[in-house]
Amino acid sequence: MTADIDRVSTGSAGSGANPFDAADWATPYGMPPFEAIRPEHYVPAFADALRAHEAEIAAIASGGEAPTFVNTVAALERSGLALDRVSSVFFNLTGSTTSPELQAIERAVAPQLARHGSAITLNPALWARLSAIDPEAEGLGAEERRVLDRTRSRFRRAGAELAPEARARIAAIATRLAELGTQFSQNLLADENGFVLPLEGEDDLAGLPPFLRDACAEAAAERDGGHAHLVTLSRSLIEPFLVFSTRRDLRERAYQAWIRRGENGGETDNRSLIAEIVALRAERARLLGFDSFAHFRLDDTMAGSPDAAMALLREVWTPALRRAAAERERLQALAEAEGASFAIEAHDWRHYAEKLRRVEHDLDEAEIKPYLPLDGVIKAAFDTATRLFGLAFEAVSDVPRYHPDVRTWRVRDADGAEIGLFLGDYFARSSKRSGAWMSAFRSQERLNGDVRPIIVNVLNFARAPRGEPTLLSFDDARTLFHEFGHALHGLLSDVTYPLLSGTAVARDFVELPSQLYEHWLEQPEVLRTHARHHQTGEPMPEALLARLLAARTFNQGFATVEYTASAIVDMTLHLSSAGEDGLDVPAFEADALKRIAMPAEIAMRHRSPHFAHIFSGDGYAAGYYSYLWSEVLDADAFDAFREAGDIFDPETATRLRRFVYGAGNLREARDAYEAFRGRLPSIEPLLRKRGLMAA
Repeated sequence: MTADIDRVSTGSAGSGANPFDAADWATPYGMPPFEAIRPEHYVPAFADALRAHEAEIAAIASGGEAPTFVNTVAALERSGLALDRVSSVFFNLTGSTTSPELQAIERAVAPQLARHGSAITLNPALWARLSAIDPEAEGLGAEERRVLDRTRSRFRRAGAELAPEARARIAAIATRLAELGTQFSQNLLADENGFVLPLEGEDDLAGLPPFLRDACAEAAAERDGGHAHLVTLSRSLIEPFLVFSTRRDLRERAYQAWIRRGENGGETDNRSLIAEIVALRAERARLLGFDSFAHFRLDDTMAGSPDAAMALLREVWTPALRRAAAERERLQALAEAEGASFAIEAHDWRHYAEKLRRVEHDLDEAEIKPYLPLDGVIKAAFDTATRLFGLAFEAVSDVPRYHPDVRTWRVRDADGAEIGLFLGDYFARSSKRSGAWMSAFRSQERLNGDVRPIIVNVLNFARAPRGEPTLLSFDDARTLFHEFGHALHGLLSDVTYPLLSGTAVARDFVELPSQLYEHWLEQPEVLRTHARHHQTGEPMPEALLARLLAARTFNQGFATVEYTASAIVDMTLHLSSAGEDGLDVPAFEADALKRIAMPAEIAMRHRSPHFAHIFSGDGYAAGYYSYLWSEVLDADAFDAFREAGDIFDPETATRLRRFVYGAGNLREARDAYEAFRGRLPSIEPLLRKRGLMAA
């Protein structure tokens, strides 16, 4: 089973020992010894770990004793620790600091791991043992029953109950999907790294404020291509460039490159990959007895069905569309008042929206950023966690780092007990995939001892020149709070079994802790304390603070339309089996958008050829709606603090930690929310939050 990995050549491992051979790492906090790990170590490490896990699974499946929770389910939970360890290091690094060597290994190991996973979940003897366990006869506790239920569900949804021929096909599909998802991601990164827009001279820099000129200069220095300033396809550069540049021709060039990632022909074009992915997912769903992949995927979510998810998307789409139309009219009027003789297009929207924000709210992003230095926003996120949950954060430097930019903090609870480590990796670089995410080098559990988590937030902020503080936009600050909310979900996890740990919850519930945490950033109490000028230390003036908060729903028609359109196209694709006959991706996307009357001046937030959420893996496939579903929850959940009269109300925070942040997957998502809130949510707080109530 390890032959595919063994064929990958990454050079000799040399005479030094492979760090993955050690049973435990003699590093502070058991952190992976990043400085000692080289690309050539992964191939033998994966091969050894796979063989060890295969032997563990064989011993469980062929056990001579009658199946019990302990000798089957708990044994499964204890197995594969070596594989988990090498996988967590490897896949974290392929996302945050990859290289051609790591990408070659990834292309080989991804399908190999898929075959390995299928061999476990499609093992008839193992399934027979799981099916025979009687929770009543064993008197299992609530958490053990939950683990048994989720384990059986995982096996069943993987095809454990199918006939042998169907199981073989399911395994083949899983392997091919792993190959396709890996290639999709690598193609996207190649396209993002392959485009630069040189800015030559003052004319090309027209309209760019100092912070953006500095960021473009830093990007040029990193690329070392002989240019003084560059725009890359990092979101932290491309979006402010589209906002501030007064060169309409350059905005159009940059925007077209941004929206055509993965759709440029040649080896990095993702359209044929998408067609095959959609077809294979549809086939797998049919083999499992579902009408479509969307039906399969949502059967195990809080929404429960595509109809429920689409109903929410439609309920938000109509008022968002009306509001976006009104916004477009105001932008067009502003452009014409300035003498423009053209109709507003997609590459113009952000530029004129910023101008309109100045007119309507006397608010300029360049005026806000000096009060949001990166360190100040990090401190605000930490302080919020301290006031809500009693956590303390202590910077540590005596730990290995996978990149010089990475910062590490030790996290302690209110009683001084160590909870785990938090890593922050904040700056964009060409070896890092775009976007922002939370991941774990180690997840919390107690089955294998008191395992404390090592959680990382990876973001892509544009770095300021060396020696200068990096200043964030308010959207950047919101992203930092969002990802830190995910981090807290991992850090505060308080479960015994790995299967239930941290963020291992329903897809349309996992965004609740992150999106809820964003609310605290917008509170005057937090901003008055932490929004301080990076040079003077003075707090944000009250007048500016009032204007910032008054503009919270500005341009929300645009924001809601670009997001919701992506969610609708995702769901529409996965309700379809069009890939079987050779899916024409642009045509399918255009038709789906035409049917919902998508405004020509707004593009999807993620067009299909670069929609990594749904095509780099199954993570958010037929699940991008979950951000909106979770937003219904988070808007309603924050109202619990408002109703208590204190945004840091201790009693409400205690319930929030117990039933949401700390509970992992101990209970169904609906039950978890009701345990916290006392009822299920309504949509009104969401519509109010987005300014759509009166639309």
